[in-house]
Amino acid sequence: MHFNDIGQQLRAYRMESGLKAEEIAARLGVSRAALYRYEKGEVIKLDTVKRLAELLKISPLTLLGIGIEYYSRPIGYLERLRQIEETSDQILQFFGPICYLTTSEEYDATLAQVFEENAEISGQDRAMARTAAEQVLSVLAVRKRMFIARRPSVIAILTTASLQRFIEHGIAGTLPLSEKLRRKCRDTAHREVERMIELMESEPIGLQLGLMPGGDPNGPFSILRSRERACLAVNPFPTDAPPDAQTGVAMITSADDAVMTHQRVAEGAWRDAIKGRAAAAEVRRMLEPAMA
Repeated sequence: MHFNDIGQQLRAYRMESGLKAEEIAARLGVSRAALYRYEKGEVIKLDTVKRLAELLKISPLTLLGIGIEYYSRPIGYLERLRQIEETSDQILQFFGPICYLTTSEEYDATLAQVFEENAEISGQDRAMARTAAEQVLSVLAVRKRMFIARRPSVIAILTTASLQRFIEHGIAGTLPLSEKLRRKCRDTAHREVERMIELMESEPIGLQLGLMPGGDPNGPFSILRSRERACLAVNPFPTDAPPDAQTGVAMITSADDAVMTHQRVAEGAWRDAIKGRAAAAEVRRMLEPAMA
């Protein structure tokens, strides 16, 4: 039993639940400081694990790291992904118009505006919506800072279909936004695509971007490897999905057969993907009509 792993999953599922730390601590009959110590890897009794699992509406085995982890909200999944990326040496991303870890600060700033306006339009409680947005943006920012500091190797296999939608509609292309913000989302997206073209042409050490022709695959996923283990993360939540999105269920597992099966799929896609200057030329061709 690795108490640090239990603590990390406890934190991710607490954020997933939407409950505040003091609420869980009060129901558990411990101080908030004690709960935070559990999340940092302090020894925790099995009885406490069972009570926490009941509060969080998950299986005790899941909290103990046995079996598959499931997340129905972006924040829980993103926090768990951040934890795994913290020790990962290799990251393989399959699907999507961009690789979030390589995006600019402008992308994050535009995303913050999208979350704020979407909360107003949808009639959500502003305080709750703001808190949820801040949580997601904070986790995303930490992920990006950690990537810049650690520089794990990254292979991202992007698809022409998702990239075309990103160019046409911009960030959060499916959300009903004001025309002013929608225009900003498109402009920011175009600059991100130009940034991606530069990365494809320069091919910096440790970063490889490939473009897969055709439609989107059924299930976007990532494989994250460290010296100790490999994890498969199946993700139905786009980076620009609103914090309250419930578009599916994310899954994380270290099961060897699941990791290897997805690895073979990714290897096949990478062999067929356009890379380097050829990929850059194709993306530039896709972008040109939008810039005219």
